Amino acid sequence: MDLKRVLKHLFVTRWHANRAFPTPTLHAIERAIQESHRAHIGQIRFAVEGALHIGALLEGMSARERAIDVFSELQVWDTEHNNGVLIYLLLADHDVEIVADRGVHARIKPGEWEAICSQMEAAFKLGNYHAGVLRGIEEVTALLKRHFPAQQEKRDELPSKPAVL
Repeated sequence: MDLKRVLKHLFVTRWHANRAFPTPTLHAIERAIQESHRAHIGQIRFAVEGALHIGALLEGMSARERAIDVFSELQVWDTEHNNGVLIYLLLADHDVEIVADRGVHARIKPGEWEAICSQMEAAFKLGNYHAGVLRGIEEVTALLKRHFPAQQEKRDELPSKPAVL
């Protein structure tokens, strides 16, 4: 157990998530995801969580493990073409994780996701949450557009609205 991490998570609250992602930023993220969905058949969700619950911390849950849980909770896996992508931010750790459903995972290399995560994390360390997320969505959109170009009669299967957990 990492005591420093536990303390950090105890002091980061939902208020911190709301401060980093005020309503205008959440609306901008929603619009960016809606625009992104016009360019490809992939489905993007964005979720931000202030901190892990104490039980998860004591069990040593990683941001990656939590992102996989959130992927399931938000039903990002529930798309016709298995093309859902979750961009997850654990604010207390400043850790971004991208979880892709099997249809996307088969075509996009983990290093490509890691590069996007690193770029977003660098922006977040400077307090640039708004720009960091929008840039991350642009990068994910570029990958999805290359591997899953738009088709006629495409429907959005997942909500575009960001999830603040």
